[in-house]
Amino acid sequence: MSNIENYDLVVIGGGPAGLAAACEAKKNGIDKVLILERDKEAGGILNQCIHNGFGLHYFKEELTGPEYAQRFIDLAKESNVEIRLNSMVLNFDENKVIHAISKDYGYQIIQAKAIILAMGCRERTRGAISIPGDRPSGVLTAGSAQMYVNMQGLMCGKKVVILGSGDIGLIMARRLSLEGAEVIACVELMPYSNGLARNIVQCLNDYNIPLLLSHTVTNIIGKKRLEKVVISKVDENRIPIKDTEIELECDTLLLSVGLIPENEITREIGINIDARTKGAFVFENMETSMDGVFACGNVCHVHDLVDFVTGESQKAGKAAAKYISENSNSEFRKIEILNGEGIFYTVPQNIRVENIENRLEIFFRVKSVEKNIVISVTDENGNIIKEFKRPHVAPAEMEKISLTKKQIESVSTDKMIISMKKGVE
Repeated sequence: MSNIENYDLVVIGGGPAGLAAACEAKKNGIDKVLILERDKEAGGILNQCIHNGFGLHYFKEELTGPEYAQRFIDLAKESNVEIRLNSMVLNFDENKVIHAISKDYGYQIIQAKAIILAMGCRERTRGAISIPGDRPSGVLTAGSAQMYVNMQGLMCGKKVVILGSGDIGLIMARRLSLEGAEVIACVELMPYSNGLARNIVQCLNDYNIPLLLSHTVTNIIGKKRLEKVVISKVDENRIPIKDTEIELECDTLLLSVGLIPENEITREIGINIDARTKGAFVFENMETSMDGVFACGNVCHVHDLVDFVTGESQKAGKAAAKYISENSNSEFRKIEILNGEGIFYTVPQNIRVENIENRLEIFFRVKSVEKNIVISVTDENGNIIKEFKRPHVAPAEMEKISLTKKQIESVSTDKMIISMKKGVE
């Protein structure tokens, strides 16, 4: 058997989440920190996001994706964080023994005191949403198209239809238009967009690209290359309506139909997964159900902005450092956060009260587009802990509330409920 290497902290994934978590752990006194990244360079998906708009919250300035990533790559180098590229993690166990392989280091067995999961997410494909029809070339995910155009200088098509209004799809509508392609339409199954409002304006409206809500692709036609797609209106149950079919001639169909956290390893080891986020259940400090294993970024739940990924990952890095230093298994009072009316998911899903320092931020998504609503935090007995007014909420935009430790301590049961209700006009 190969020699076992020893590290204090091993971070799986070298994208924005992994970089921020590793740097924060170093900042909090952890000596030996290793990032294992399967790609040929650190930075993750940001490397192909050459548009600006990153860093407005965290750096208070507008950066491109590669610029944002480079700042943390530089910080990691300055902090003496070790980064191993082209390194694929095969598995790890409850004793935090990690097995990985790479062409540079061969087969690696690494013993860690703590692990941070930061593997990011992947796109849903045609197979995941079961679009019927032929199987020609020209059907690809929006992220793949982004990689071809931005990193390899290759155009993916001349007449393009985009299915789904996720942010990557919206951004590629603009990008392909700038490169001379004709973007015929962006087709969205839901009655509302799944992208940020600013991207609807800047990527569709500014380029006169129509957004067809409550529509979907119901057939793909083409022999060798895509020739046309058939789109149909859908009813309130998202079922295609007969006799509403429209044929759109195109040579490319981009799919922007959602992202899935990369949690195959997480599931294999037996860490509890939230069926709504598709990420691990986490506590207030981003620790999973497995002692000393933390999760952050898009592997935990899909974020809108990388700035929020950074903040969450720094929380995980700091918590991992504390875990390594103190190695405390104290018993805490636990509170489970339940999704009430109108709430799709929350992160964290569980709270250990004594582990909160001053305040706790809770991220959540709502189920529908609403105006003039109140986010209500109560206990099981109906006692109101705190209420927050919101003029507008939408499933596409992640929401956040903040509770003080004193407010959380006032919860009289072991469950806290977050709900959405109509505000007073």
